Amino acid sequence: MKKNDFITKRYIENDYVIQNPDWDIKDSPWKALKVMTLLRKHNIKPKTICEVGCGAGGVLGAIQLEFKNAKLTGFDIAPQAEHFWDKLREAGIDLCVGDFFETNKQNYDVLLLLDVLEHVANPHQFLIDIKPRAEYLVVHFPLDLSALSVLREAPLLKVRHEVGHIHYFTKGLALDLMKECGYEVIDYHYTGAAFSAPQRNFKTKFFGFLRRFIYTINKDVGVRLLGGETIMVLAQQKK
Repeated sequence: MKKNDFITKRYIENDYVIQNPDWDIKDSPWKALKVMTLLRKHNIKPKTICEVGCGAGGVLGAIQLEFKNAKLTGFDIAPQAEHFWDKLREAGIDLCVGDFFETNKQNYDVLLLLDVLEHVANPHQFLIDIKPRAEYLVVHFPLDLSALSVLREAPLLKVRHEVGHIHYFTKGLALDLMKECGYEVIDYHYTGAAFSAPQRNFKTKFFGFLRRFIYTINKDVGVRLLGGETIMVLAQQKK
């Protein structure tokens, strides 16, 4: 990623933090729990964990409570993120402002990409380049793309302008992206974001009743129709 391109510029400068002053830190314990659920399920006990695009660092802070002996590292290109890091650094978490590909010199047991790929100019190249850096990769995809979001369009424009999503996914598109980039998808699960994510808005809560009804009939079809979901994916380099 070139630091002067139009996509990364909003994170290097103040555009993103103006729109998201708390860096969505309230979601961090919820995301961390979803990550840990996948790792526990597959008995993965990492000694080193790195989060690329760590933002305020809340996920790493929550994960540290579970993996007390693991070495935790975070990278973010946004200088403003560093304002949140003092206590995390005091707790022994290494946090760095900079481009991961330019700055990082290590490999890790687990690498986290949580709400990152929808922001980068070339997700395929990003995944290919990061592949040698970790044994396991955990990716969180917001599933912005649905029949309802395409019909209304406003939800897609909202996340584009306010949050910076420039790519939109369904479950199938997200999983195919991983496979196209040479990953074996070990496991994935819907996170239940429409019902359990901390920062749900009124419309999300309102549509929750309809979602619950349709999801009981067919979850995949319901998500493609109404959206509001995310998936957490565990993958490794295809052997």
